Amino acid sequence: MPFKILGKIQIVPTIHQMIIDAPKIARKAKAGQFIILKIDETGERIPLTIADFDPEKGTVTTIFMEVGKTTKHLSTLNAGDSLQDFVGPLGNPSEIEPSDTVVCVGGGVGVAPIYPIARAHKAIGNKVISIIGARSAELLLWEDKMQEVSDELYITTDDGTKGHHGFVTDVLKKLLEGDEPISLVVSIGPAIMMRTVAGVTHPFGVKTIVSLNSIMVDGTGMCGACRVLVGGETKFACVDGPEFNAHEVDFTLLMNRLMMYRDEEQQALENYKCDRGGCQC
Repeated sequence: MPFKILGKIQIVPTIHQMIIDAPKIARKAKAGQFIILKIDETGERIPLTIADFDPEKGTVTTIFMEVGKTTKHLSTLNAGDSLQDFVGPLGNPSEIEPSDTVVCVGGGVGVAPIYPIARAHKAIGNKVISIIGARSAELLLWEDKMQEVSDELYITTDDGTKGHHGFVTDVLKKLLEGDEPISLVVSIGPAIMMRTVAGVTHPFGVKTIVSLNSIMVDGTGMCGACRVLVGGETKFACVDGPEFNAHEVDFTLLMNRLMMYRDEEQQALENYKCDRGGCQC
């Protein structure tokens, strides 16, 4: 049974928001989980984090960036089109427990999956401070939605076009050095950002969680591509995670593995462009 696309918009350059009619998934989804989709019979299966879900409307929202062949193809679809497969919710949900102040840090596309986590903490009464960042103001996403679920919201841009001129970790460090007790930091974004967040929080002894969703390929534990070293033990991001203790993640190994299929992904993208008449061959 095809899954109908109810809405599709480009929210910032190369980043798109897609709302899917998937009532069974919407009823069971929790913050921190992901789905796997396939565009058509010959398409690649790709995992995408769940950015939002509405059990009453039966919808699931996902955010994706045009990076490879499949996300490029996905960006050409619009409301009224359908996906062949849309499977989930998968992965372990975020642990949402009563605590002191929780800081949610989202970078780039990572702002989308950090949103339902911030919302879940806010819903049970935790104070939520959110820090979201991007390279420039035009690439910031979901600022309004993050404001709605945050007691305090800080914005950073690498080029200084909005908010703090610098990185999310600059603001995080100031918060940790302040008087307010922070019991948990949750960070989702580029691997280099999450590694830096872990480095900033470690001296303060603050529990820090990161989502390693970006390394997943198959999404079911079968391909083994998402192997990560956590606390000296091999874990699979898709079935053991995607969230892990940031202070135990071997980020050097993680970042090396993220580069493993770069050439193949680039070749697939070039072939896709040629098939659609857009190459320079």
